[in-house]
Amino acid sequence: MHCPPPASAGTDVASPPSAAHAADFWPTLACWAGRYTPRVNLVADALRIEIGGSLRLFGGLESLLAQARADLATMGVAAQLAVAATPLAALWLARAGDGTVCADLAATRERLAGVPVSALQLPPPLARRVAGFGLRRVGELLALPRASLGARLGRPLLLDLARALGELPDPQTDFVFPECFEQGLELPAPVDAAPVLLFAARRLVAALAGWLEARNGALRQALWHIDHGHGAVTELPLAFSAPVHQALRIEGVLKQRLEALHLRAPALGLRLCATDVELRPGASQVLFEGAGQGQGALADLLDRLVARLGPEAVQGRACHADHRPERSSRATAAKAAAASSAQDIPPRPLWLLDAPEVLREVRGRPQHGGPLALAAGPERIESGWWDGADMRRDYFIAIDGAGRWLWIFHESGKPGGWYLHGLFA
Repeated sequence: MHCPPPASAGTDVASPPSAAHAADFWPTLACWAGRYTPRVNLVADALRIEIGGSLRLFGGLESLLAQARADLATMGVAAQLAVAATPLAALWLARAGDGTVCADLAATRERLAGVPVSALQLPPPLARRVAGFGLRRVGELLALPRASLGARLGRPLLLDLARALGELPDPQTDFVFPECFEQGLELPAPVDAAPVLLFAARRLVAALAGWLEARNGALRQALWHIDHGHGAVTELPLAFSAPVHQALRIEGVLKQRLEALHLRAPALGLRLCATDVELRPGASQVLFEGAGQGQGALADLLDRLVARLGPEAVQGRACHADHRPERSSRATAAKAAAASSAQDIPPRPLWLLDAPEVLREVRGRPQHGGPLALAAGPERIESGWWDGADMRRDYFIAIDGAGRWLWIFHESGKPGGWYLHGLFA
């Protein structure tokens, strides 16, 4: 991680639950950091992220740090945060554990002077030599002549000091976000009640949201594996009516599913797999706060209802390629919005009757609480000869005496007659 002054760089130093869990812990935390920047670097005991290019997006340095601290608290991760103008300085300041924030190179150099030499994590032989010289702070090292320091303590230490001070470049190896998201964690203790799993699951949800941000992706479906040990696993699928990438949306649906789940045995671990991810299309930003949020709110409501009541209890309608009105839509999984057809077709009513209603006629004129006035039509619909449900109808838009708009048709075959088929909103 490197960003030239006066931009800032951030370092999170965190402790996994145990060394045995580090293999899952650090990649999960790196995926979470993708929420803030794609420039993430992993070292042995730290996560370094380049935040100089993200400050405006998150409302400035203090706002970004506040959000990062809130995320870490939600995930239950104990961490020391520091900000500096060079990656190595940020790492040393974070290890020192005083929450230092240095917004430019001058402040970074000033604060480095007070960092304990122990924060450099020197090799044991070198650390003993430095201690033997009575050097306890980085400032004491920097006060010595560089040539003499290098001759006595070695050139690698000299180069590290120059990199931390911004005197030499210090390029970092970026963490490569995986093509597919699959992360897990081991629970610190067995869990008997499914809703209690939500606290531990938040770490994986946050990692998934960061991964989606870094990959510019959106989630359609995910699969949770709840490990009970001895090869016993409970699978918990999540499905969303519209693609999502926000942690709160994913967590909200998960919460509903966990509240309805009964564990057959204590849970020992969790694993989250993103099974259906699509590229998130670009979208125009709204001018006024709160504008354009109705679609997201509807999708969130549908997802929660499906999670609580089951997919069979919440269904929508999808278009089907058939000209016959009764067969032009079918029940399907709940959707926040149905895809519109590009075909240029006349208006259709929102409400179709279960079966067409016979209309009374007076001198050939259809009646519905009085004579109907024909406002538009006819529209000939002739279809179905191939499946035995042949129909031939002339549809009209009619207006009754109360001003309601009706969709009626005249059957062209024998014996003919007028029928009411739908009502316009």
